[in-house]
Amino acid sequence: MAVAKKFIDEPDEDIVAVAKSDRARSRGPIGRIILFLRQVITELRKVITPTRKELFSYTAVVLVFVVIMMVLVSLLDVAFGFAVQNVFGNGTGS
Repeated sequence: MAVAKKFIDEPDEDIVAVAKSDRARSRGPIGRIILFLRQVITELRKVITPTRKELFSYTAVVLVFVVIMMVLVSLLDVAFGFAVQNVFGNGTGS
C-alpha cells in the first residue's frame, strides 16, 4: 500500500540530503553562505510563473480589493468625523 506524500511546504529530499551531508562537515561562514545560496537557487527553480491570463486576473483581483478597502476606509472616516463633530461640536465659539 502506497502512502500519500504531503506536499505542504516541505523541502525536497535532495535539499535535505545535501543539507545533512553539508552539516555533517563543519563549515565555516563562507561555506554556510554558499550552501544557503545553493538551496535558494534550487527552490527558485521550482517557481512557476503565472500565464498572462492569470497575471491579469490576479492584478484585477488585487485592484478591486484595494478599491473596496479605500471605499470602506473613506466611509468610516466620514462616519467617525460626523460623529465627532456631533459630540464635540465644530470647534467654533465657547
